[in-house]
This record gives sequence, structure tokens and C-alpha cells, in this order.
Amino acid sequence: MKKRIALVLSLVLTISLFTACGRRETSTKVRLNEVTHSVFYAPMYAALKLGFFEEEGLDVELTNGGGADKVMTAVLAGQADVGLAGPEACIYVLNEGREDHPVVFAQLTKRDGSFLVGRTNGPFLWENLKGSTVIGGRKGGVPEMTLEYVMRQNGVVPSQDAVVDTSVQFNMMAGAFTGGNGDYVALFEPTATEVELEGKGYVLTSIGQESGEIPYTAFFASQSYIENNPKVIQSFTNAVAKGQKWVQEHTAKEIAEAVADQFPDTKLDVLTLVAQRYQDIDAWNETPVMKQEALERLETVMETAGELDHRVDFAQLVDNTYAEEACKD
Repeated sequence: MKKRIALVLSLVLTISLFTACGRRETSTKVRLNEVTHSVFYAPMYAALKLGFFEEEGLDVELTNGGGADKVMTAVLAGQADVGLAGPEACIYVLNEGREDHPVVFAQLTKRDGSFLVGRTNGPFLWENLKGSTVIGGRKGGVPEMTLEYVMRQNGVVPSQDAVVDTSVQFNMMAGAFTGGNGDYVALFEPTATEVELEGKGYVLTSIGQESGEIPYTAFFASQSYIENNPKVIQSFTNAVAKGQKWVQEHTAKEIAEAVADQFPDTKLDVLTLVAQRYQDIDAWNETPVMKQEALERLETVMETAGELDHRVDFAQLVDNTYAEEACKD
């Protein structure tokens, strides 16, 4: 009898050991604060849905900051471990001389993800903006600066030929436009398409197609967090890389299905349309690596907007080692 009990206990212990080897016993919580909630970030949402972060031993808590300035505040205050926003926020802090400044470790998107929405349909020319008011977002934010950059590139000088309204908070821009303010508005998806489907505006053009490649949205964390949690940062970047690879290999409908849980109030056919738009403009980075020339183009955009006095050292702002390691897999 004793031998049978000992045998059973031995088998139970063996099974338990094999089970433990096949999964992670614990996961590390990462507080991620995103600048806004948009299908533009589909690679990240796909990574969440498909379990890529879980595979890396991470439990991601996602919150919406509602603007790059608010995301940066959360990271600097220790209320978020990782921020997802435009790298311009990191440039501003670095230029202020902060010792424990945020460092970019992975890039998610490679061009502006907003679309210009107007009140009338038909063939669009940028010169149509002359004499109009465009709701452009927070002054000094990448969406607003990129909009102004594209306007100038097309012969429309902000403040001279057209008014760019920077008084409306990022999350309130669609409501301000549908409420009667402005002639045009720059909106992310799925908001732009939803405004169009409601008959309150028309998607006219992609701002990102006009601006060219820039590191539009990236993940960053404070130097101290990265130094104290290198394995977490590597695991996080690995999951992001898997998400980026996945969206490159799947259809717009499959992407829509993967992100649907993030947008419960948006129909699947709308999400598919939006995902197709982002695929069409080549919005997503193939890997998390940030290119120096792309950052320099962003700095040109910032200089053109009068928001950058001097450029930053790429090596101080960006640490590509985690992204490069993730690409090896």
C-alpha cells in the first residue's frame, strides 16, 4: 500500500514539474499608457489579442492618456511604465535637460495616421484649405505639426492662408467638428470613418501619404526603468515585433477581427475598411527599429512648425538594441 501511495505521489510530482516547465508561473505587470485609442495601433492590439505579450511573460495594463503630453506626464510621474506617443514628447524633455529622461526603445508606426475630413465631398486639392479653419490638434504635437508641414509643402501657409485651430483637446476634435466648428479636421481611425458614415463629414485624403516616413508613434520609458528592467523591455519589444510581423502577413479583415475587442462599438466591416486604409498607406513599421533619417525628418517637421530650437543626439534619445535583438527572432 505504501509503495502504491509513493508511486502515485511520484507521478503527481513529475506531472507537476512538466506542467510548470510548459508555462510561466508568474507574469510581470507593465502599465502602458497610449496617446489615443485607434486602429492605427493595430500591431499592438493584435499582439495583445493573440497572446504575444503573455508568451513573453507580461501582463499589460492598457490605459488611454488622451494626448502625448499627458502620456509623458504619466511616465515621468511613475504612473505608467511605458508610454506610446509621438517621439516629439521625448525630444522636448531631453532638450529641457532632465537627467532621467525618457528613451525610445521601439517604433510602432512610420507615418501620420490621421486623415483630413471636410464638410463637402468631391476631388480634393490642398489649395481648398485657403481661407478655411482646420482643427489640427494640440500645438506642438506631431499630428498638428505634420498637418502644418504638409500644408506648407502644398503651398498653404498656416496662419496666413488658413487658420489651424490648436485650442481643441485631442479627444474632443471630432465632437468639435461635428458640432459645427471648423471647415476641416484631422482625425484618426476609426473616428474619421465613423464621422463619414454618420453623414457629418467626408474623408478627403491621408496626411501620412503626403508627409513621408517619420517615426510617428513609438514606445518609450524612463532611463531608470529601462536600466532596472532590461528583460521586461526586451520581452515587451519582442511582443511588439511579433505583432508587427503578424499584421504584415494578414489581410485587413483578419486584422479587424484581431482588434475587434478593442473597439466593441465599431462594426467589423468598418474596422476592415479602416485596417485596409492603413495598409494602403503603409502606416505600420515592419520592425520596432527606428531609423535615424526618419527621426531627422521628424525634427525637420518640428523646426518648420517653430517648435524645435536644436536637434537632439540620436543615441541619447533612441536605444535600438532591444528592437534589433527582437528582429533576430
